[in-house]
Amino acid sequence: MSQLTEGNVAARSSRRRFLPPGEQIANKIPLLLFAALLLFFCLQAPYFTSWQNLSTILKQSVPLAILCFGLTCVISGGGDDVVSGGIDISLPAIAVLGAAIISNGLTHDGDGYLWLAVLAFGAALLAGGVNALLVVAVGLPPLLATLASSVAVVGIANLITQQRRISVSDAAIVALRDDTWLGLPLMVWLMLAALALFGWALHHTRWGMQLQAAGGNREAAEISGLRVKPLVIGSYLLAAAAAGLAAFALVARGSGSSPGSEEPLLLEMVLATFIGAAFSRRRVVTVWGALLGALLVNALSNGLALLRVDIFWVGAIKGGLILLVLAAAARQNRGGNP
Repeated sequence: MSQLTEGNVAARSSRRRFLPPGEQIANKIPLLLFAALLLFFCLQAPYFTSWQNLSTILKQSVPLAILCFGLTCVISGGGDDVVSGGIDISLPAIAVLGAAIISNGLTHDGDGYLWLAVLAFGAALLAGGVNALLVVAVGLPPLLATLASSVAVVGIANLITQQRRISVSDAAIVALRDDTWLGLPLMVWLMLAALALFGWALHHTRWGMQLQAAGGNREAAEISGLRVKPLVIGSYLLAAAAAGLAAFALVARGSGSSPGSEEPLLLEMVLATFIGAAFSRRRVVTVWGALLGALLVNALSNGLALLRVDIFWVGAIKGGLILLVLAAAARQNRGGNP
């Protein structure tokens, strides 16, 4: 079974690797555009390359990167077709719900960290389980299922916060935001720990190999004897756990919970995860690629802010980049299929 599984992944790799030169260049356009923008920021944006600013970019990237790790799991199990493949656009909403639970518990209820962790991760896993049920058991398209659950989760978060910002001044949250260890912010160490965990689970375990085989060719995976449905369910639950972890990073980064923060996170998560596929030889999403994509997206936001670009133009630029990235991904999938 494991040989067939690896064979499916290898077959998926061969379809992606041997693309015509024109297709390869077209797939690289979003990444080349990012490189050009970063070069421009290095030359024109004040203090962009200073260590203080780079440290800020790293800290600001933590919640986004962890969400991208979760989305990578779902895409790996469902396939990276931008329309019919695996997707979970409810992850930012789940993270914001967790942030609301944590912020409300610390500021208003005086709850302990262990209880808040149970509540935040429990709510996240419940939402992930609902997503898995809608996709696997009911048969809804992942995009539609997670869109519906995202709206419901946002409603619950607004109910908890009454659509008001909840500020948090808890000592542990402040330490996570401001303290360093071995020269790196504690937030960055949290991101690196999540990177190691999700990278190991997805790329260095039998479960991860089987999940990628299911996403690469579901019919072949089922013929080889893999139980695809439990694999897909596991990917949604693991992604929800990532959102629960990202909730703590969101509270630390923003010193509390703010309503509406799921919207920019959603755009950035999709952009970062798919742009990260450009760093893979097989042109597929990976945990490492998701990290690099998150850093690129936050560097873009930071550079535009340093140049004092109007916030509306920032949204327009990110929207245009998302269109380019998704168009490149759709073009790649069309070219990889007979």
